Amino acid sequence: MAIEVYIDAFPPAEMAHRMEEVGVQKTQLDTMAMFTLAILAGAFIGTGAIFATVVSTGLTDVGMGYGLVKLLTGMAFCLGLVAVVVAGAELFTGNNLIIMAFASGKVSFAALLRNWGLVYVGNFAGSMLTALIMILTRQYMSAGGAVGANALAIANGKCSLDFVQAIALGIMCNALVCLAVWLCFSARSTTDKILAIMLPISAFVASGFEHSVANMYFIPVGLLIKSTAGSGFWEAIGKTAADFGYLTWGAFFVKNLLPVTIGNILGGIGCVGMVYWFIYLRPRKIAEPDSLPSVRAAEGSPGLAGTSLK
Repeated sequence: MAIEVYIDAFPPAEMAHRMEEVGVQKTQLDTMAMFTLAILAGAFIGTGAIFATVVSTGLTDVGMGYGLVKLLTGMAFCLGLVAVVVAGAELFTGNNLIIMAFASGKVSFAALLRNWGLVYVGNFAGSMLTALIMILTRQYMSAGGAVGANALAIANGKCSLDFVQAIALGIMCNALVCLAVWLCFSARSTTDKILAIMLPISAFVASGFEHSVANMYFIPVGLLIKSTAGSGFWEAIGKTAADFGYLTWGAFFVKNLLPVTIGNILGGIGCVGMVYWFIYLRPRKIAEPDSLPSVRAAEGSPGLAGTSLK
């Protein structure tokens, strides 16, 4: 018995239908499964953030250029989305693409909001748990406190953004994240998925765009270092907590997480989800015979005589 093996990628039209079907499946998950998978996604993205923080620590001190540092940081961060896609987890930003199933009438607005709400809270829980565990590891003391200093600088910078700026950075970020997820629907193998993820995710990190779920780790871990680190840490890095004045819980929620989440939704829906829905899934008018007499009149005639668009 012959076995057919396909190595070509799924075409965009087929990708759209696959995304639509997956959107329906995601909204039909039971509450505990959905929430647990969302916690996993928060932890996976947090792990990618840990990797990116460590990789980017000290590179400029050895003369590496800004762009190359950002590229390596972005490649390390890809671990998070690779784990989400390949291992299976529910990520709020990627789930913005469920809008395609909603636009087709296959998912209700209530089901859409249920998924987004549960997944967002679960992502936050997974990210916070990861940050708490990392504080207990005292990994921030590594390299003479340089890892912790880098984590603080990242978090402080994110909390210094203007509200509108954070929205714009969030839009650009999730346009690339959802593009990565969209490209994965062309894949036939795990290798295909990983390669599809690498460039868009590396691009968003290298460009300094803002991802709400990543920031659920990056900023809390900085806040926890700032509030719990002992004097030995501050002496090692030659700074004090006052040097990271933008970094507060209020700034985290109001100046970063809120506007970045708004931007992520706009970017995921407007730049990817609804664009591909409009191209491949929107209802189309179909040419049909107008009436029996017109069909008879068309007999023996070439072309599309006797048809009309209804």
